[in-house]
Order: sequence, then C-alpha cells, then structure tokens
Amino acid sequence: MASLLRLGTRGSKLALTQTGLVRDALAKSIPALAAPDAIEIVTIRTTGDQIQDRPLSEAGGKGLFVKEIEEALLSGRIDAAVHSMKDMPTAQPPGLVIAAFLPREDARDVLIAGDVTRIADLRRGAVVGTAALRRKAQLLYRRPDLDIVTLRGNVGTRLAKRERGEVEATLLAMAGLKRLGLTVGTPVPEDEMLPAVGQGAVCIECRVDDARVIEWLAAINHAPTETCVTAEHAMLAVLDGSCRTPIAGHAVFDKDGALYLRGLIAKPDGSDLLATTRSGPASDAEAMGHEAGEELKHRGGPGFF
Repeated sequence: MASLLRLGTRGSKLALTQTGLVRDALAKSIPALAAPDAIEIVTIRTTGDQIQDRPLSEAGGKGLFVKEIEEALLSGRIDAAVHSMKDMPTAQPPGLVIAAFLPREDARDVLIAGDVTRIADLRRGAVVGTAALRRKAQLLYRRPDLDIVTLRGNVGTRLAKRERGEVEATLLAMAGLKRLGLTVGTPVPEDEMLPAVGQGAVCIECRVDDARVIEWLAAINHAPTETCVTAEHAMLAVLDGSCRTPIAGHAVFDKDGALYLRGLIAKPDGSDLLATTRSGPASDAEAMGHEAGEELKHRGGPGFF
C-alpha cells in the first residue's frame, strides 16, 4: 500500500528521532495515519550536512539545513518536512508554510566539560569547541580568556571529539540530548547562555495549498510553542538574523500566563553584549518580538551588524 504521508527529514539520528515523534503524534491523532505503512520517512542530505570543515556562517548561514528538504517539498517528492526550528530562516519560500509545532523541549544549553559544571570554573585558557557564533560570543563575554575553536558534526561526533581530548569542553542543546536519551553535562542558566531563537522546538512545514496535510498537522499543533516561537522569530526578522550576527532569544509563559521574551545581540568577539526583555499577553507575541528587535537594532547600531 502506498503511504498516505511522506515526511522529509535530515538523516542524522536526532533528526530521525524528531521525525519519529511527529509520526507517532500523527498516528495517535489521525486514525487514517495509524496503519504501520501510512507514513513514510524520507531522508534528504542537506548542504549543511555536507559542510564539516568550517562554520556555517562562512558558507551562507541559515537555511543550509533546510534548502534541499524544501526543494523536495515544492517538487512534490515529500508531503511535509520536519525541521529543528532553530535551523529555519525567518521566512518560508513562496508556496510553503510552517503548519505545526511539537511541544517544546528544554531550550537551555548544556556544558559538557568532564567534572567541570560551570563556565566560571573552566580553567584559564581552556579550549572550548563550538560552531555557534551565539555560544562563542556569550562565552567570550564572560570569559575572554577562553580559546574557542570550531567544532562541527552531529551530537555523537561532537561528544566523541571531546572524549578524545580534541577540546576540553563543548556546549550542546539540552533538547537534542534529551530526545536522544543522553544524560551528560550540566544545564547552563539562561542568564549566562541565552538559547538560540527556536531552540528546542520542532516544526513541520508543508505546501500552502495542501489542505489535507494542513488539516492533519493542525491536529497535533502545540499552540503555546507556536506563540513563543512567533515572538522569537519576529525579533530575529527585525535583526536580519544571519549566522554572522550572534543573536539569542527565548520566550516562555510565566506562572500568570503572560508571555515573557528575552533577547540579546553580541559582538562576535564577545567584547560587547546588549540584552532586552518584553512581557505581555500571548496575542501580542509578534508585536513584542518586533519591538524587542527594533530596540536592540537601535542600541547596537552599525557596530553590531
């Protein structure tokens, strides 16, 4: 029997795990998709997967992990695409739309440094591996003595490189570690390392004219995650966020149900960092993000962009 829904994804273990979560959620919510062969997972190798020798900021920035998958979606090779939201540009190509989000995982970063559990306790001049300008800038802002080197690869590759002693420490997203069932390292407080926009969120993209798939995806959409990411991406859009500018942002709902957004920009060398916050009702998510971005853009000026 031909599958009813083809889900496109990268081929990494984490990407396949996240796509499995989407498949399971759909199978649970949509009776027609509960049959064993109803959903097919199609793996697609992206430009971002192929580049392992340099930071992605030097190769074109955001979109390198989604370009080929979106091309497959537009051509009809797949019906929907599963992405890590932090890999997504601020706008989708004409004809495509983000139609659903899974519930967000813990958005924090994790410090993996053996017995060391705090950035402040890393030895002077410690070699820390990361390919993220956001992490590098925030590390150097607090610890300008650290030696930050580029560390690329999937979760397993980066953990293995640290185990081999190629670096003394690295930082990974808590969400990915948890989804892979890995318990390693220590979460870093957000006031020391603000997460990437969209970190911890999984989104599903489809064609705007595919009413059947849009209806299916609506059944599994997690509205609170959608609202938080809307605020973060509105901020990122104002800042013209590419991988060349260290930008971080994270929105959450507080105990009273208000939306709380934190955002920051930094100079790549960590010599300066500007932060802001916004709070308001969920209905103001996009406006809050826009205002936060405008404030940071005005305060930063040409020196940050």
